[in-house]
Amino acid sequence: MNKRVEYLFFILSVILHVKCDQNTKLDPVRDQLELYRQNVKGKQNFTTLFNGSPVDARDKITLNNDNLFDNRFFVEAITHINRQNIPERIVHGRGAGAFGYFEVTNSIANVCRADFLDTVGKKTPVAVRFSLTTYGGEGSDTAARVPRGFAIKFYTETGNFDIPGLNTPIFVLNDPIKFIPFRRTQFRNPATNIRDSNMVWDYITTNPESISVFLIILGDSGIPKGYRHMEGFGIHTYQVHNKKGEVFFLKWILTPDAGVASLTDEEANKLNAADPDSFTRDLYEAIGCGKKVSWTVSVQILTKEDVKKAKIDVFDITVRLPTKLYPLVPVGKLVLNKNPLNYFSEIEQLAFCPGNLVRGIDGGVDKVFQARKFSYRDAQMYRLGVNFNNINVNAPDFDHSTYFRDGRAPTLNTGNDSPNYFENSFNGTIWDYEPKRPKLYKVKDKKPNNTAQATEIYNEMSKAEQGRLVTNIVNSLSLAETFIQNKAVKLFTEVDPDLGKSVSNELNKIEKKSSCDGLFSDSK
Repeated sequence: MNKRVEYLFFILSVILHVKCDQNTKLDPVRDQLELYRQNVKGKQNFTTLFNGSPVDARDKITLNNDNLFDNRFFVEAITHINRQNIPERIVHGRGAGAFGYFEVTNSIANVCRADFLDTVGKKTPVAVRFSLTTYGGEGSDTAARVPRGFAIKFYTETGNFDIPGLNTPIFVLNDPIKFIPFRRTQFRNPATNIRDSNMVWDYITTNPESISVFLIILGDSGIPKGYRHMEGFGIHTYQVHNKKGEVFFLKWILTPDAGVASLTDEEANKLNAADPDSFTRDLYEAIGCGKKVSWTVSVQILTKEDVKKAKIDVFDITVRLPTKLYPLVPVGKLVLNKNPLNYFSEIEQLAFCPGNLVRGIDGGVDKVFQARKFSYRDAQMYRLGVNFNNINVNAPDFDHSTYFRDGRAPTLNTGNDSPNYFENSFNGTIWDYEPKRPKLYKVKDKKPNNTAQATEIYNEMSKAEQGRLVTNIVNSLSLAETFIQNKAVKLFTEVDPDLGKSVSNELNKIEKKSSCDGLFSDSK
């Protein structure tokens, strides 16, 4: 009798479990494979070789093959996996991305003639990639305290326009040659292969223009609460022009509609320990579940007169443009509503370049923008090949013609049978002409005040925020050599005497452990 009751309970539990599974909404990340299984049920294709011929089921097992290398499936599989990886980005290696649209809510056609900005209600497809800038590559903790990338590709009617932006309003340098030492000091020591606070703080104290960014990153806003709560900034002051050829200057700012929110170190450490992919997961799940993922896109607009009157160098990307003088003008909404079908194809191969500009947007006039135009294109050619713009996710949304031919795949039609040289007399492609296109504004670099803005940033913090900033600074700086610490204290004192004093006092409380104590105790 008892066995019959147990059996009935077992049957009932199975029925209830099945019913619960049917009523439970599938998670876009956790249940991605189950969603795929349901979507393609009864529609499966045959497994094929590269030439399209189907693979015999017996060839998926190699144990009993007479000659292993007669098994074409094995040969193609093993030779392909050895070559399936491409070079990782030198920075921004760890990333996540999605697709959606930009919709104009306020036309600025009087300032900029770019077609995707000219009509209220107009929608332009976009691709967006979020990333960690200088904190390792794939596999890095997504909730790390580092600057982040916020890059946007607009697929406009007149070509692709890219904004390879960041989550900070400023950058760490204004001289492009300094990028090389900056990048190296943020990664690993070449001898130990371990992150080195000496390298980080040696760079900061030797290049004081970088201090403002590090105050932001080490402050309360240093770790956003996922990408959906992260701000975006175009960094550079772009030159633009209208249909009359009148020149203006603007900066791009993106404010999350979900609200700006950040994580504490404790929250971030817990997230990283439990799920190093937390930021990527949150973005993918939110879009997959139909949640609103959007930003308000605004610009700060300057005239030539504003530039001449400005007391700061408005083209120096280590300097913020004050919103009191140059208020934010909303221009549209950035909405993400589609996850990638395949991460490698659509996000890893997604290639941005500041030089991808469209009519009406002339680009930045500073030296770093000029350097980025070259280095980004060079980096993409190295990673993806000379024809990286022929990859679907990088190509314009319309048929286009260039004189750039051949090379490594993908080559598409390489111009078919049209002439491959210019000028030619055989009805080759014709040239565009914009009679009122202005020349780029010429900039004279002004002598910077490296700590004035850092002082502003520090004074904008509450006392509690300042206290947490000091804790974050000391957690990193305490691992550096004493003479490096002294240089840092001197720099912080120039920013604010109280900041320098607080950092110095906290450093003095820390006693360095013996180098041979070991992280883990020796087992007996």
